[in-house]
Amino acid sequence: MHHPENDEQYKGLKVNEGVTDAPIVNPYMQRRKRPVYTVDDYVSAILKGDVTMLSRAVTLIESSRPEHHAMAQEVIEKCLPYTGNSVRIGITGVPGAGKSTSIDAFGMHVLNQGRKLAVLAIDPSSERTKGSILGDKTRMETLSREKNAFIRPSPSAGSLGGVARKTRETIVLCEAAGFDTIFVETVGVGQSETAVHSMVDFFLLIQLAGTGDELQGIKRGIMEMADGIVINKADGDNIDKANLAASHFRNALHLFPPTESGWFPKVITYSGYYALNIDKVWEMIDEYLDYVKGNGYFHHKRQQQAKYWMYESINEALTNSFYNNPKIRALLPRIEADILEDRISSFMASAKLLDLYFAEKGGDQ
Repeated sequence: MHHPENDEQYKGLKVNEGVTDAPIVNPYMQRRKRPVYTVDDYVSAILKGDVTMLSRAVTLIESSRPEHHAMAQEVIEKCLPYTGNSVRIGITGVPGAGKSTSIDAFGMHVLNQGRKLAVLAIDPSSERTKGSILGDKTRMETLSREKNAFIRPSPSAGSLGGVARKTRETIVLCEAAGFDTIFVETVGVGQSETAVHSMVDFFLLIQLAGTGDELQGIKRGIMEMADGIVINKADGDNIDKANLAASHFRNALHLFPPTESGWFPKVITYSGYYALNIDKVWEMIDEYLDYVKGNGYFHHKRQQQAKYWMYESINEALTNSFYNNPKIRALLPRIEADILEDRISSFMASAKLLDLYFAEKGGDQ
């Protein structure tokens, strides 16, 4: 680099050349190529209980790349014969009800019985940035250190209610890996509960006491889906409030029609933070499972769930096919502009797009 200060006209001044900037990247560093795994590599490792490969397979399921999707479906198909032997429990509740703390306590109780536990925590994605914090694992401090526990926080990725079909596929892989108990934690009270209810055997609703009218804000649909209701933070000065809330919920449940299984939901108070009455919560779950297996409802419900997810998969495939159609993608901005300018109604716009889509599909045959 030329320094003008070194010219003869500036006698007495001298600027040294200095040291050449070091390269940002170490020239001696060799980039390691990521290993490429086959479908059989994934399946054999999962069946051996390899948690690292299980995590990679779940990442494969969550990928939006078409080649990953095809490979993931092959892995799921090959794992399917080794599934169905777990107990699937959905856990929901209003934000702040202590779901993660409760799962930590419930999970340790399960592990102490000699079982293997997988926790699938659905983390809400931002509608603006599409990003997720994925912090559930940090709130399950005890459970996250256990070798027989697998905790997988997954972003809801904006799917309806925050629970994608991919969660059910992840359950299949976890069962194939030998996990006999599956917890599915939802984002909170909302539409996601319908999706979770359609993939679990027992649906647990966590509630709080001492927050005013305990029944206010609880949708009837959520109450009707619950197989058991637990009142958290029943400790210290809050025990009386928790017992009062439990009696309110029991009275409310009597107003609902009988459940399809014939089971009448129970209401139990407990403390997730102090691990009080955790055994009673699990006794309720065991009692329910014995009841529904005895009257045949357990098998019937799983069959209905499999059928439900077939239709959900069809709906998702049709939606993707529609929006990825080149002509639809080209026409959509103009149709949207027409709607905004009141040149066409929303209903006529949708009919026009669908007519174009089906006409093109008819021509492809």
